[in-house]
Amino acid sequence: MNNLRQQFIEFSVNAGVLRFGEFTTKGGRLSPYFFNAGLFNDGERLGKLANFYAQTLLDSSIGFDMLFGPAYKGITLASATAIALASKGHNVNFAYNRKEATDHGEGGTIVGAKLVGRVVIIVDVISAGTSVRESVEMIRAQGATPCAVLIALDRMEKSGAEDAPSQLSAVQEVEQRFGIPVLPIANLNDLFAYLSGPGASAELAKFKGPVEAYRERYGAA
Repeated sequence: MNNLRQQFIEFSVNAGVLRFGEFTTKGGRLSPYFFNAGLFNDGERLGKLANFYAQTLLDSSIGFDMLFGPAYKGITLASATAIALASKGHNVNFAYNRKEATDHGEGGTIVGAKLVGRVVIIVDVISAGTSVRESVEMIRAQGATPCAVLIALDRMEKSGAEDAPSQLSAVQEVEQRFGIPVLPIANLNDLFAYLSGPGASAELAKFKGPVEAYRERYGAA
């Protein structure tokens, strides 16, 4: 596990964003951990999160021209990441969408810079992939090219409901359907490595077994 990934997992745990216990997922699974990016809810946490997004994107070596944040969480994430990129010497435009079009002012559903060139979509996690699909359609409709999706955590588990799981993860489905890479800051393997390492407290280390069992049961190929 590289240092950036380890730092992100530790940061998420310390911020209370990554929690351990018993949680029911949207698909009806009983998960030993839960990641709630909505709890990056103050300036310091958001700034650090944006720095992780920015560095992950730069480390990927993917060429890009601008950022796009789908409403609603993606608006803040794309804005903050653009600021973080600028602080690293990469000043790029960003845009986001409204849920409903307006007929006054600039009108339409797209706010911010014009969608041009190679566009990175920024979201927190991918579950059903709906926001990514809608973003890809909007970007292509403007004549631009979606080139990557940047996310915080890849759970690396089979998508779908408990009684009808897919053999692919939600991330893999997005990559196959749209032909673009998904770049996570960290993934389930990184989480497991953290729980197995010296950085985890004894209280957290006890969740290593449940996380491993969950990965064995629901992990995508």
